[in-house]
Amino acid sequence: MSEKKVSSGADKAENLTRKKSASQNNKAQSTAVKSTAKAPQKSKTATESKPKAQRKEPTKAELKEDRKLEAAKIKAEKKEKRQQRRLEHKQRNSDKIAAMKNKRLERKEKRLERKEKRLERRDQLKNETRAMRAERKKQERLARVEETKARRAARLEAKNAKREHRLKLKEQRLKRRENKQRTPGFGGWLAAVIALGVTTLALGTMLTFGWMGYNGIQADVTADATHSLYELNAIVDNIDANLSKARVSSSAGEQAMILSDITIESELAESCLENLPVAGNLTQNMTSFINKMGESAQSMLYSVASGNQLTDSQIATIEYMYNTNMQVKEILNELTSNCCEKDMLKAITSHKGIMFDSFDKITNISVETPKEIYDGPFAEQTEKVSAKNLYGMEEITPSEAENLARKYFADYDIKGVQCTGETTAKQLSVYNISIDTDDGEYFAQISRMGGKVVMFDSFKECHDNNFDVDNCITIAENMLDSLGYNDMQPVWVSESGTTCNLNFAYVQDGTVIYPDIIKVKVCEERGKVIGIEAISYVLNHIERDIPTAAISKETASEKINANIEVKGSRLALIPKNGEEVLAYEFYGTYGGNAYYIYIDANTGAELEVFTVVGTAQGKALL
Repeated sequence: MSEKKVSSGADKAENLTRKKSASQNNKAQSTAVKSTAKAPQKSKTATESKPKAQRKEPTKAELKEDRKLEAAKIKAEKKEKRQQRRLEHKQRNSDKIAAMKNKRLERKEKRLERKEKRLERRDQLKNETRAMRAERKKQERLARVEETKARRAARLEAKNAKREHRLKLKEQRLKRRENKQRTPGFGGWLAAVIALGVTTLALGTMLTFGWMGYNGIQADVTADATHSLYELNAIVDNIDANLSKARVSSSAGEQAMILSDITIESELAESCLENLPVAGNLTQNMTSFINKMGESAQSMLYSVASGNQLTDSQIATIEYMYNTNMQVKEILNELTSNCCEKDMLKAITSHKGIMFDSFDKITNISVETPKEIYDGPFAEQTEKVSAKNLYGMEEITPSEAENLARKYFADYDIKGVQCTGETTAKQLSVYNISIDTDDGEYFAQISRMGGKVVMFDSFKECHDNNFDVDNCITIAENMLDSLGYNDMQPVWVSESGTTCNLNFAYVQDGTVIYPDIIKVKVCEERGKVIGIEAISYVLNHIERDIPTAAISKETASEKINANIEVKGSRLALIPKNGEEVLAYEFYGTYGGNAYYIYIDANTGAELEVFTVVGTAQGKALL
């Protein structure tokens, strides 16, 4: 039997609640369906899909914090940029400083290099006689001439090579045109036969004209050489006429025109000489004379243009050039009268004949130029090459040379002395000594035998004239005495700016011994000796047996030109042709110039005549 369920009030309430919620759900669903039907459905964004609590706006504190972070970031970036600019600026400054240091080092190296070159040049000039200097300049001129010839030859060769290259290209183009394809057949064979005949004929013609062309080239060269010879002869004739005018002209304007013409004509004559088919050793003497004549004429032209009159020395130079050019003119006139085309062709092909004979005569021309002095009579002559005065003396070491330098130059506030090496010149060995003082750097050479000061020099300039010539003479005499050079007498003095240049000669029994000469330079600002050159004294000095003069001073003075006003005289031993000759030395003036005349004390013959030239003219101390 089944049990009958009994419903309670709780169950009824629960059922009622269930029905109510179900009806509410049905209403909600129907409402949603209706709303969906009424309006189109919109897609929901990510923001709308989020809950309302997650989409709230940031607070003021958060915004303020964000702004602070952004400002801090910008500030840090600016600071980093400033630091970067500061580092770049510092690097640029460092680069500039390094560049300036490098420039200073380069300038210092250049100064040292120039200083070394000056020292080398000074040593060269000290050991170089006037004849050696003239020979060196002569060789330099010849080297320049040879260099010019080489450049011209190179240009001509390049031009010919270029021309040959153009002709070769042209020939190749013509061949390409001729080698174009043609129609084969009888016509082609006929053209080939004709072409072969033409080629044979052309070859024969080329050989014929080639031989004729060679003769033509020879004819052209001969004609050019003949033209150059006649042109040279005409130029020499014009130079002769101008030199003849220069001998008698007294107007500055006329002299300027004449000297200008001589300068130009000398250059033209040199160009003509280069085109002649004659060996260089035959034209060397004439080229040297022409160059010297042009330089002398140009120097005189500058002097006349500056408002000065020609000196007696320059007038004598004009006379010398006139006499020499006269001899050249006579030889060239004879050559142009007798030389024909065969003679010129013989000179070109076999280097013989009348051309070579005539220029051989010009080579034998020898006329001496007037002698001029710049720093005293016989100041540049060193005849002997062995230091006889030092024979038997003790040989010193480098350290002893340093000690002697400290002793000799004790008044120069020495800070350091160093021997930098040894040099041998003119059979004389010397130690090179560097002397460091409060007044600058000095350089000295002390002989290994005997420890004599051979050379002393300073590199510091002088600016003021605090000491006169008499004071400088006394300062130089005291210095020579302290160095052991006794019985020295000043024979020449000249001033150059703020320095006083003095020549001292050894005096024995009242006779001036010119080979034993010492040059001294005194600074007129500091009153100190800043230069000594004693090489001539060291190489020549010995005690001599001086002969007695055979003629009197009065008799010797009669041999002098009456126009010269004699200012003083004395006995002197002078170098002449490798020997020492006793002579009377006369110092006088004429026409504003100073002259030194030396008369042989035995024969009365005139041995030497000097005239003083140079911007810093000196005077003898008699």
